Amino acid sequence: MPLDTSTYSLALLRLDGRRWNELRRMHAQISTQAAADGSSYLEMGNTKVICTVAGPSEGRRGGAGGGAGGGGGDANASVQVEIGIAGFSGVERKRRGRGDKRTSEMQMTIANAFSNALFTHLYPHSTILITLHVLSQDGSLLAACLNAATLALIDAGIPMSDYIVACTSGSTSSNSSNDEAADPLLDLNGLEEQELPFLTVGTLGAGEKVSVLIMGSRVQVERVEGLLAVGVDGCKQVKEILDQVVRRHGKKILDSIVT
Repeated sequence: MPLDTSTYSLALLRLDGRRWNELRRMHAQISTQAAADGSSYLEMGNTKVICTVAGPSEGRRGGAGGGAGGGGGDANASVQVEIGIAGFSGVERKRRGRGDKRTSEMQMTIANAFSNALFTHLYPHSTILITLHVLSQDGSLLAACLNAATLALIDAGIPMSDYIVACTSGSTSSNSSNDEAADPLLDLNGLEEQELPFLTVGTLGAGEKVSVLIMGSRVQVERVEGLLAVGVDGCKQVKEILDQVVRRHGKKILDSIVT
């Protein structure tokens, strides 16, 4: 059933009650698994992701075990990413295999992004393994994975130049409608992603340096600049939320040491 966007300009509210520039509820935790070097749990709306980080350690290189990797040879650490999507995470309730194209693309995107953001030259001949488990899907899956991985890497104590924060932005009109008055939308849910053109933007920290830019569907060139601007602004909001999570966790650790 097509998504009805005819009331967007009248009520100025989306189907879930948000305005065009509002993020969904975001909840995150750090150090959720004691056995991992770094771990996190993140919710963006109804999209829920668990992330664990192992390493830097010797051993697996070249994407062994079905993952995707990025890195600059033996002089730098290799960043490997593995994504597991639960069969019950989506509406279709089917399990994705290791050779799933969409999963492989997300693994490569995440590995390349963090290979450039992490100080991999400090850990030559080693591997950093990022494992992501998707528990629920409701839009912005790649953005949620990037944000969860950032928190887990911070928990693991691996130095990086800045946070990698991500969110999605879309347009209220489809590519075929050729509507020049289409309004941008921030942080699309699953239903909106199925019907509307959107892109995923990832930036370094609260600045405007884009590290990830993935088009989720076809969109007219005239709209890309507006979508990118909305996405970058959304990344700044996400950065503030993740920074608060890290600060609360650090304060909790300091309080436990003092007492």
